[in-house]
Amino acid sequence: MTSEPGSARQRILRTASRLFYESGIRAVGVNTLAARAGVTKVTLYAHFGSKDGLVAEHLAERDRRWRETLERVSAGSETAEQRLSAVFDGYEEWTVADGFRGCGFVNAGVELTDPEHPGREIIERNKDGIRTWLTEIAEAAGCPDPSDVAEEWFLLLEGAVVRATLRKDATPLHRAHRAALRLLREEAGG
Repeated sequence: MTSEPGSARQRILRTASRLFYESGIRAVGVNTLAARAGVTKVTLYAHFGSKDGLVAEHLAERDRRWRETLERVSAGSETAEQRLSAVFDGYEEWTVADGFRGCGFVNAGVELTDPEHPGREIIERNKDGIRTWLTEIAEAAGCPDPSDVAEEWFLLLEGAVVRATLRKDATPLHRAHRAALRLLREEAGG
């Protein structure tokens, strides 16, 4: 049992989030989750209904924290260039944290192959939210086709995260950041 503070629900979710990210969703069993959170399986099921319910809640909480990170790193950014740089800063902060384990949403998406899994919708909502955020930046910059530019930035970000994770080095994110700024200047005509 654990002495980790907080309600049983909070402990379960915090423990699951850590273990799912460190070891993978499928590799972590309910028995391990319950034991590490200091609860019974009955308590875990009472709060989340199933492991799939816990996975979905974990992803929803991760999405909420990610959006808070974007808000925080973007605070005070006035220009499109500053806002775009802030997104790269947020990606780097999350990629470098916890030993370059990669994007938790991509990692989960690889494991959750059932298109009906409740976590799939949350993963898609997260990625769509990033594209929307980027589209708003491209619109503010006056790019002629904001959604196309946003998709290119999104691909630079996502590809750089994968490469940075594999190399355990943030250099790919820095290079993608420079490329995104070049694209912004070309598309916005300045």
